[in-house]
Amino acid sequence: MLRIGPFSFDFPVVQAALSGYSDAPMRIMARRHGAPYAIHELVLDKLVLTRGKLQRKILSLTDDDHPVGGQLMGAEPRQFAEAAALMHESGFDVVDINFGCPVRKVLGRCRGGYLLSEPQTAIEIIRCVRSAVSRETPVTLKMRRGMDDSPESERDFFRIFDAAWEHGLAAITVHGRTVRQKYVGPSNWEFLARVKRLAGERVILGSGDLFTAGDIVRMLNETGVDGVTVARGCIGNPWIFQEARALLEGRPLPEPPTVAEQGRVIRAHFELSQAHHGEKQAARLMRKFGIKYSELHPAGAAVRDAFIRASARDQWLRVLEEWYSPTREWPPGVRKMGCGALLAAGACEE
Repeated sequence: MLRIGPFSFDFPVVQAALSGYSDAPMRIMARRHGAPYAIHELVLDKLVLTRGKLQRKILSLTDDDHPVGGQLMGAEPRQFAEAAALMHESGFDVVDINFGCPVRKVLGRCRGGYLLSEPQTAIEIIRCVRSAVSRETPVTLKMRRGMDDSPESERDFFRIFDAAWEHGLAAITVHGRTVRQKYVGPSNWEFLARVKRLAGERVILGSGDLFTAGDIVRMLNETGVDGVTVARGCIGNPWIFQEARALLEGRPLPEPPTVAEQGRVIRAHFELSQAHHGEKQAARLMRKFGIKYSELHPAGAAVRDAFIRASARDQWLRVLEEWYSPTREWPPGVRKMGCGALLAAGACEE
């Protein structure tokens, strides 16, 4: 059981905010495969507040996309809070504050992970956002474990961490890498375990290096966190949620999706994207998803190349007809099997 404010979930695995990926179609596909809660892709507070087509798109939610969190990034507390209030008024169920993004241009503008080095500003943002939305609306926080590995950075982390609880935040997600690490090197799960011990009954979600269902189970078991947020590991692999549910319920790991099933899911994802973004834009946007979906296909390299070349709806449909035909006898589908998944499935030993 995972609880975030008034929301209770029987499955502690969340689809994380993913810049450029976790739009409404991706979130809905994740929900169809078992994710009980999903977070909108990271958006800049200024874009939420600027009237126009982009603002309407950011704030547009469908009935089958709840509960949904809106993750915000910014540098100025009052503007951040105004954007949070507008997201809440537009129907977002949770407001999530991002102090974790490690992208250089974000750091250069004093946003995202940069704020871990400015605890006073970070705490003021937390205070303003919490005050800007109703008390019934959960406010959550996404952090990395610090700007770097220095003692000063760790002190700043815990100063912000403690203040978040004091201001009434409902949950904190901690990514086990530092901002300086970006995505290089392993996520420090020992730090996550330490944070959870310090948090006690308060809700901590873990993040980092969750690429298989086995990784999810292992993080929950090894760190004691209340839940996890899956990011890169669910791009092109919504099946990770139902696989993790099976393992957590003590059932065997399901068979990997057949090629025909993969094709049905990709087609459904494409149709959702077309309805949400329009035919022309969907054909372009879906290429990056197609590349990730191809990793599960037994002829992955060829399928990847075919998706890269597809730039219109008819080309997409031809790729699906050629490479995902249910009438063809395909080899078994491929599963992403990191060591964590192999251990969970009993297929290898440490």
